[in-house]
Amino acid sequence: MNDIVAIKLEHRTVLKLAGDELIPFLQAVVTQDISQVTPTKSVWSALLTPQGKFLHDFFVTSSLNGGLFLDCEKERAPDLLRRLKLYKMRSKATLELTDNHYTVLALQGHDLDKKFELSLKKGSSKETFGGCVYIDPRHQAIGARAIIPTENLAVFMKEYDLTEGTLAGYDQTRVALGIPDGSRDLEVEKSILLENGFNELGAIDWDKGCYIGQELTARTKYRALIKKRLVPVTLTGPLPLIGSDITNAGKNVGVLRSLYGNQGLATLKIDALGSDQLLCNEAIVTPQLPDWIEITS
Repeated sequence: MNDIVAIKLEHRTVLKLAGDELIPFLQAVVTQDISQVTPTKSVWSALLTPQGKFLHDFFVTSSLNGGLFLDCEKERAPDLLRRLKLYKMRSKATLELTDNHYTVLALQGHDLDKKFELSLKKGSSKETFGGCVYIDPRHQAIGARAIIPTENLAVFMKEYDLTEGTLAGYDQTRVALGIPDGSRDLEVEKSILLENGFNELGAIDWDKGCYIGQELTARTKYRALIKKRLVPVTLTGPLPLIGSDITNAGKNVGVLRSLYGNQGLATLKIDALGSDQLLCNEAIVTPQLPDWIEITS
């Protein structure tokens, strides 16, 4: 159990939320049932535009004082905070950036459940060293995550006998599983959650009631309006730039979102997924659908 690596996700940061009316406020705003969050369970959720388009995604965990941590994109954290404050209105809740006071980690390796005394169930959580560690709520195969006070990081690493890994290693695992990483893979104010795995990967609770963008998200699901999907791809040939168009018999059918070596994530029209003629500039594109993706047409 000593082969577990801890990867600093330096593109992530933490918002700290607290207050007597915090849960009711968030319930009316975000896609996941926040009442599920406890010291032993964390969730993945999103904030949408009123038109049901992607704005932010984040992990929600319990904090030691009874409040919540939001693990979110670092560069876009001020925008997330601003938008949440607009919806907070007079609710008794406090929302603040934590700057560099916390470090976000991805944890990968064997026997994570035994190492951290967790269930392998998605979102299984444990408070530790002033923060928390939890199985990734999206997919168990991507490993675990942790939010640790930066001042306690060295002690945390030593206590659990962790070695430091690289972001490239984390991204290779993530991309192979077809898991998006916020605005690195989705277009802000344009992307639809159901085209990007947020339903199958558990970011949406269909029974929690209304939230911002809920009506159009539900309509997309129940009217089967999904026309494209974000999927893992393998590229053979000269590697193109991220953002390059993907074509099928000369027609544009998608775009390359991420690329790590010859593995990437691409948004593709559903009717092009079975084609063996997909090209991204001069590279041959081969979709590699993970077993969790549900394709409907």
